[in-house]
Amino acid sequence: MSKHNKPRQAIALNYDGQQAPTLSAKGDDELAEAILAIAREYEVPIYENAELVRLLARLELGDSIPEELYRCIAEIIAFAWHLKGKCPAGFNSGPPDSPLDS
Repeated sequence: MSKHNKPRQAIALNYDGQQAPTLSAKGDDELAEAILAIAREYEVPIYENAELVRLLARLELGDSIPEELYRCIAEIIAFAWHLKGKCPAGFNSGPPDSPLDS
């Protein structure tokens, strides 16, 4: 019996910072491995969550993620940006100004 009962799946999302992320790639087994290899090659952070992949794999390529998943995906994107040292325009990652500093 194989140690992998279910096929390995992977999805890729495209996020332009303006619109909801869209599904840009999806695949099982060899295609999933190819998606992951490309992500590694371009140093795209990889987040592993089989349940989330199963949900998003139901979408067609180019579809926006469902509104119900906005918060979940936003947290993943924020973490990926943090790993790369990026932050949204206008975002101040430092401590808030203290009124005592004036």
